[in-house]
Amino acid sequence: MMTDSYIITFINQTDFENHVAKTIASYNETLKSVNLAKFNSNIIDPIKLTFDKALFKKSMEEIIELEIHRQRDKSNTNAIGYFHQYMFKYIANCEVPPHGFDVIVTQKDGTKIYVEMKNKHNTMNSSSGQKTYIGMQNQILNHPNDMCFLVETIAKRSQNIVWRCSVNNKPVAHDKIRRVSMDKFYEIVTGIHDAFYQVCKQLPITIEKLIKTDVVDTVEKDTVIDELKAKNPDLLKAIYLLAFETYNGFVM
Repeated sequence: MMTDSYIITFINQTDFENHVAKTIASYNETLKSVNLAKFNSNIIDPIKLTFDKALFKKSMEEIIELEIHRQRDKSNTNAIGYFHQYMFKYIANCEVPPHGFDVIVTQKDGTKIYVEMKNKHNTMNSSSGQKTYIGMQNQILNHPNDMCFLVETIAKRSQNIVWRCSVNNKPVAHDKIRRVSMDKFYEIVTGIHDAFYQVCKQLPITIEKLIKTDVVDTVEKDTVIDELKAKNPDLLKAIYLLAFETYNGFVM
């Protein structure tokens, strides 16, 4: 049953809340405390952090916390991709296949839209863009009544346009292969002009509800700074020793 605090008109409230909870659960590893070993698993670059500290006028503690956040943010990109893709499991006439295209939409006339989703308009380089386009060309060749969409969550603007691409240095375009912003895709799928807006407006309310009811965890306290200070009270020196402990002139 929907409550006054739930505004999405095309997804059941329980389904939406379960989906948001699953998305947050996929953050599990990044919500766990980051210790020094995990922080330095790919070897932190102390030279970069030295420049960052000086030029951004931050304390070493702040720079370390920003680096931890950057590492978490990189890991959480997949979680956000999951959120956008698997949302369509709960929308009528949509399916999320186990492999291949991200989403398949069956339209009222029986034709299908095959969707590749990207978070940002600049996510793909030219090579991956060509590969995606060629895959869509093959799909249209075999199913000429269907369409293929490159759906971008963060497009340059709200749009539903022909995707003009370059394949083997030759410009290509096809009316059934399109670049579509997320708001337009939601509108096409649901028939509701502001469907994506409804999701965005509801999302912070639902996340806060789940956190308050202990359905999901929040981030644990990190131990990186305490462990670094145990190595050397001067955090900058401690960071250098992480990477250069065996280099000439660097001693504990």
